Amino acid sequence: MDGDAIRALKIEDFSLLDPEVQSNPRPFYALLHEQCPVYRMPETGMYVVTRYDDVRAVLRDTERFSNDLVAAAGMNSGAGNIYQDTLKARGWGHVQTLQRTDPPVHGRYRRLLDRVFNIDQVKNLTPHIETLAHELIDRFIDRGECEFVSEFALPLPGIVIAEQLGLNRDDIATFKKWADSILAPAMIPMNEEELLACAEIELEMQHFLARMFEDRRANPRRDLVSDLVNARAEGEEPLSVHELQNLMHQLISGGYDTTIAAISNGLWLLLRYPDQMAKLRADPSLIKGFMEESLRYESPVQGLVRRTTCDVEVAGTVIPANSVVIVRYGAANHDPGKFACPHQFDIERNNAGAHMAFGIGTHFCVGRLLARQEIITGFEVLLSRITDIELARPLPRPPHHPSLLLHPMKELPIRFKKLA
Repeated sequence: MDGDAIRALKIEDFSLLDPEVQSNPRPFYALLHEQCPVYRMPETGMYVVTRYDDVRAVLRDTERFSNDLVAAAGMNSGAGNIYQDTLKARGWGHVQTLQRTDPPVHGRYRRLLDRVFNIDQVKNLTPHIETLAHELIDRFIDRGECEFVSEFALPLPGIVIAEQLGLNRDDIATFKKWADSILAPAMIPMNEEELLACAEIELEMQHFLARMFEDRRANPRRDLVSDLVNARAEGEEPLSVHELQNLMHQLISGGYDTTIAAISNGLWLLLRYPDQMAKLRADPSLIKGFMEESLRYESPVQGLVRRTTCDVEVAGTVIPANSVVIVRYGAANHDPGKFACPHQFDIERNNAGAHMAFGIGTHFCVGRLLARQEIITGFEVLLSRITDIELARPLPRPPHHPSLLLHPMKELPIRFKKLA
């Protein structure tokens, strides 16, 4: 989008609560980059930071931009106590762990998680991810069509993490129900009845996990829960049940829907840019470049929140103390000051890996290695088995579920030909 086109737009014509804008925010991002790099949402009072260098600075400044806030309130901060009181009365209320803490407290949790989500663990899981991808494709390949989100993008990461939680593959629907429910209060406005319904589902998850924590302490297995339950740093106590509950809440909410969105949006990008699909098929070594560029272009996490601890100036705008700030990864990833022709999808872009889809700094996504491997392996297997992929029918409008912070697709119906 050129400068004249941007200047013809008006900021007041856009809203980040509009599902159409959430689904395709690029024109709004371009307008904000040029005219209002720090934007105060009139509907919520939240401040949105959009330029790459400013987002980077905010993420690295943990003293003035704190992670210490209750994410469950999210879009429902006025009614958030209802949710928390329900959990506290019959389960475990949310306490600050990992992503909701600042240094030095954050370091304790991060060190433990880095021991679990490391390159060796991902390498050990990769053959299983590949086998699972083939099994999922086997289920629909002879039909010549599928609904890609529900039949591939969802079960691939879903089954991997569900198995790590000790669930069976048949329990994927239960796992999805938990993940959707714990994400909802932070994503969309909800009434009291809807919040209480979400709390009930989280309680179901909490009590299931509590039983599992007890079992894994006594009978550890080769899975994520066993590693977390029995992990401890030298001279420190193991994680309490309360801490474990909230770590699992974050790992499920942060490492599941986001990978589904990344895989779904990745294929949709290849369908929208057939020249890039052809280029990738001709040279499979471009798979890593495709993965990084798709994460940049359609960032599965469009933004996350921080709280200012004092008045702070960003790009000429003073943000008052105790304000909620959205660090907008999706906007930073389309900043023309960082990425040339940012609205062009190019799997050979030389700096695509500089994207902020996983954040940056102290709170850099702990599950990024696993997510990247699931995307790469998933597409390597997919493109080796089917060809002539196209949309089976028009997508709904807008094609993404409403969400202020995430970028999940509703569906992606495709048809294709089976490779010999």
